[in-house]
Amino acid sequence: MKFITTFIITFFSLAVCAQVDTIQPPYKRFPTLPPIQLLLGDSATKYTKDAIPKSKPVLVMLFSPDCVHCQQTAEEMMLHKEELKNIHIVMSTMHSLADMNSYVKKYRLAELKNVVAGKDMYYLLPPFYSVRYLPFMAFYNKSGELISVIEGGLSIPKVIELFKANP
Repeated sequence: MKFITTFIITFFSLAVCAQVDTIQPPYKRFPTLPPIQLLLGDSATKYTKDAIPKSKPVLVMLFSPDCVHCQQTAEEMMLHKEELKNIHIVMSTMHSLADMNSYVKKYRLAELKNVVAGKDMYYLLPPFYSVRYLPFMAFYNKSGELISVIEGGLSIPKVIELFKANP
């Protein structure tokens, strides 16, 4: 009897350990633009998904003002601003508006008319994308369908290539 009890416990323990995590992050289940709600640098204006231009590719970038890779990405964006002009870029942070505004000012991102930076005040995007590393980039085609996601950043020339390969 003791042997049978041990066998049953062992069998069920192995069965439980062998289960594969089948839960997909929301961005895989819903591969379109998420419900974006950002507070802009003026601390009064809200930017939502409805404000994103239609029939234009979109890059959603989650960043931290003190992240070195995020800073490098902002510098590269300025170097390639002409090639990026037809891509709408939504930059989201969880940091304070003061930190975000300093970042935007330091890297002159306001000069790019196709870039919007805002604070994710409801913490919607990190769990939607299951973000672990910054910068995090989500690429959407002109129809608003997900092309790809990249964690940890990607050089801007490669970002441009990715959009060209997926019109």
